[in-house]
Amino acid sequence: MKILVADSISNEGIEALRGSGQVDVKTGLKPEELIAIIGDYDALVVRSQTQVTAKVIEAGKKLQVIGRAGVGVDNIDVEAATRHGIIVANAPTGNTISAAEHTIALMLALARHIPQASASLKAGAWRRNEFMGTEVRNKTLGVIGLGNVGSGVARRARGLEMRVIACDPAVSLEYARNLQVEIVPLGQLLKESDFISLHLPLTASTRGLIGVKELALMKPKVRIINTARGGLIDEEALVKAIDEKRVAGAAIDVFATEPITKSILFEKDNIIVTPHLGASTAEAQAMATKDVVDQIIDVFKGQPARYAVNAPFVSAEALTLLGPYIKASAMAGKLSSQLAEGQMSTIHIKYEGEISSYNTNVLKAAALGGLLEEISEERVNLVNANILASQRGLTVVEHKDATCKNYASLVTVEVGTSSGVTTIAATVMRDEPHIVRVNNYWIDIAPTGAYFLVSEHHDRPGLIGAVGKIAGDANINISYMHVSRLKPRGRALMVLALDEPLPEAQRREILAVPDVYSVKLVKL
Repeated sequence: MKILVADSISNEGIEALRGSGQVDVKTGLKPEELIAIIGDYDALVVRSQTQVTAKVIEAGKKLQVIGRAGVGVDNIDVEAATRHGIIVANAPTGNTISAAEHTIALMLALARHIPQASASLKAGAWRRNEFMGTEVRNKTLGVIGLGNVGSGVARRARGLEMRVIACDPAVSLEYARNLQVEIVPLGQLLKESDFISLHLPLTASTRGLIGVKELALMKPKVRIINTARGGLIDEEALVKAIDEKRVAGAAIDVFATEPITKSILFEKDNIIVTPHLGASTAEAQAMATKDVVDQIIDVFKGQPARYAVNAPFVSAEALTLLGPYIKASAMAGKLSSQLAEGQMSTIHIKYEGEISSYNTNVLKAAALGGLLEEISEERVNLVNANILASQRGLTVVEHKDATCKNYASLVTVEVGTSSGVTTIAATVMRDEPHIVRVNNYWIDIAPTGAYFLVSEHHDRPGLIGAVGKIAGDANINISYMHVSRLKPRGRALMVLALDEPLPEAQRREILAVPDVYSVKLVKL
């Protein structure tokens, strides 16, 4: 085997790779230089500098695996790699300790004004009284997102004798109890926390998560730390809240655009900034290298890569039938995540009909991927689906039934939470995925649009018209609708496909309509 190391990694990693083949270290290659030589190699190792584009992948005729010695794979065209049957493996846990420690360091620096005091003294001023700090002991830390890093922060904060509360719907209450963490709704976390630390992926639903409304709920002396992703916080709203003394300070390690040397955040003395240093320790870099090197060696041995980030291999025969159900499974998981209330504990996936006779691991991975997409930093796939669910204390149960009453095949995802069970079923018709069940209601929704309003209500004359009028008055176009009821003038479910997202004010207005029990806007 021939292995190309295109970015700097540790000597230990290079020596380990040499046990599996010829290793060439060629860093700083220009795109055209990489394309010219990649055809000779079976594996490629990169960090964040080398751009592994579709053209590079197309030229890599022998490539079996691309190893990213780090977490993010933004510099790799994963879709192109998947099309060419190339495994993309990263090292999502290598920086866990370093990122958690950096978060705690920033929290303590905020509490004691360390950067400001250092700069002041070095400038020749002894202004001891201006840097009165606060202890973190007995203070409340709010952790938004209890993934690997968030959990690491929680453990360390407990060691500092802090009360830790957290918001993350995709961890079990037992897992939180073992961490000595109290699970609370986001609104309560914002109101009660003295320090708030963010540990979420950047998605459509988390972008701008901390904005004007959320900042208004916080304590006046709150301090905010973000070592997760740029874009989670509305920077202008944060600066305004600090100027108005509604927020005591912030520490930001990540930015929407990187690298960056100018920002409104840099202008405020009580905002600490660092240039994305969460994973910048020798230990984290060594661990990331070891993780990715081990996976490359495993792939060469014909074993699965532990942290493969792209779709697993599916035989041509199986793909003919299962291919369309991958998207249907992902949609079922994503919708169940958005409709479920309370803390998740169990995930029951049922396969009925033709698909039950095949290896359905790829469908399980798709369902869990859709379920965890909004809340997990890691991409969920065949290799790590069970690992990630287990890390979050979630129990995954699968069931197969060769018979299916109404469809050729059906995938059903049941999410058990502290508030009950949410059930979503999906199938494929005319080569398109369809949502055909929401809890006890049988429906038929082809998610051709992005936004859907899901409302449970009492079946009565005039109610549908009232809802439609509210949407129309807000200039929201309804492309189609589906209504399912358990019995005439009984409980019913209405799903409206919307061309634009319904504003929160209108959602509340619909919820206030008599006999409307629940209203949720979901995105598929």
